[in-house]
Amino acid sequence: MTTEKHQTKGIWKVIGASSLGTLIEWYDFFIFGSLSIVISTKFFPSDNPTAAFLSTLATFAAGFVVRPFGALFFGRLGDLIGRKYTFMVTLLLMGGATFLIGCIPSYETIGFWAPFIVLILRLLQGLALGGEYGGAATYVAEHSPNGQRGYWTSWIQTTATFGLFISLIVILATRSLMSEEQFELWGWRVPFLLSILMVYVSYLIRKNMDESPEFKQAKSEGKTSKNPLKESFANKYNLKFVLLALFGAAMGQGVVWYTGQFYSMSFMKTVMHLHTDQADTILGIALLIGTPFFIVFGWLSDKVGRKWVMLAGMALAILTYRPIYEKMYQLTNVENKQEITDKKEEFFEVVHTEKGKDEIVTEKVYYTDRSVLTTTKTKHIVDNTTQIISKQTITIAGWNYIKLILLIFIQVIYITLVYGPIAAFLVELFPVKIRYTSMSLPYHIGNGVFGGLLPAVSTYLASNAQASQDSEFYLAGLWYPIIISAVCFVIGSLYITKNMYSKNL
Repeated sequence: MTTEKHQTKGIWKVIGASSLGTLIEWYDFFIFGSLSIVISTKFFPSDNPTAAFLSTLATFAAGFVVRPFGALFFGRLGDLIGRKYTFMVTLLLMGGATFLIGCIPSYETIGFWAPFIVLILRLLQGLALGGEYGGAATYVAEHSPNGQRGYWTSWIQTTATFGLFISLIVILATRSLMSEEQFELWGWRVPFLLSILMVYVSYLIRKNMDESPEFKQAKSEGKTSKNPLKESFANKYNLKFVLLALFGAAMGQGVVWYTGQFYSMSFMKTVMHLHTDQADTILGIALLIGTPFFIVFGWLSDKVGRKWVMLAGMALAILTYRPIYEKMYQLTNVENKQEITDKKEEFFEVVHTEKGKDEIVTEKVYYTDRSVLTTTKTKHIVDNTTQIISKQTITIAGWNYIKLILLIFIQVIYITLVYGPIAAFLVELFPVKIRYTSMSLPYHIGNGVFGGLLPAVSTYLASNAQASQDSEFYLAGLWYPIIISAVCFVIGSLYITKNMYSKNL
């Protein structure tokens, strides 16, 4: 194979160009999830905040559900015309959709057109991302020397986490440069609008890239596929590997990944009621510390095999998710805290609006462990109509702050175990001529369907448990990733073997 003779010289250029574009696409995708609470108030009816938030999560999930269709469409193109041009198109599609989300008028301005347009743009984002990852992973793997695919492709794996990390940094920076009222009014649009500049830079870099050596050789020898979809999924032998890739690896990887990066963020903000800036900062620190372990476990999978590195991450998640989230919840549970009674503060202000006025009462309660509980009651008065909205947030400090970072960091380690080797594992399962198509579908069903549905399904389970007055309602949402990971662990343990993909090394 060409790859066997290919040296690492120049591979950093390949990784840099591939990673930058993939990072930007993940950034585009993540800012929607990171701003889901704010978005729920802009594009959905405000009379029922819980329903609006669930609708936003469902819209977010829709972008994941459509990813397999993007994998089929762009995977087929990638196997027909090449890796380079296909994932340049996905970059532009993703960037354009993200920019337009930042331009949509609010629900108050255009009514139900707002959530409808957001949904359409989320679907376009999902289609684009469905074609992006398979192209980038395949492109890097086909430039990598044998025996080092886990190491080199793991650099691509870091881009998803860095994309989320950068999205958090941009959001925090935007918040810090304006008042809370300005951010709520229009500042939330800035992270969406900025993406167009990053996409343009990535496009300039990507357009100068060469096609992958393995695909060029296959094309010059006339060995590319004429019908990648048929050869990938109508061929029973290849279909067996597609299904094993999904149910024995990608499905569990997807739910572990989204639990650690998305459910944890939603849990801190909506269940623990942690202040949004503090939750974003804690998640960002944990991601920054944990990201190098993608490289570590990608490298380790070259030495000991992909299978047990990935399955170890799933097993740890199954065994420890509930204890981890129990400890997280108790860090902000004021029932277990001692109040400093002589330090309570209360503020009152009146804000005049175009339609009336807001009477805002803010109460701060201090605790001995340096936690601060802030309760804000806003009375919207418009003509003869009064609406009262109450919001409660808590900030933590000291050892509690460090413990929460550690608990999120542990989940990031699980992510790096399952995600670090997955690109090399999927690439090595399939031959060059149908690789883009065959690897993209199981990856995006595992991540897009099983993983992407996690925030909505887990929030629904937790809401039902709370409605039924379950004392541990905050742990109910974890049953979804635990059960999916357990099924995947069993299938992967029984059926994944090293010699099954040695033909493509």
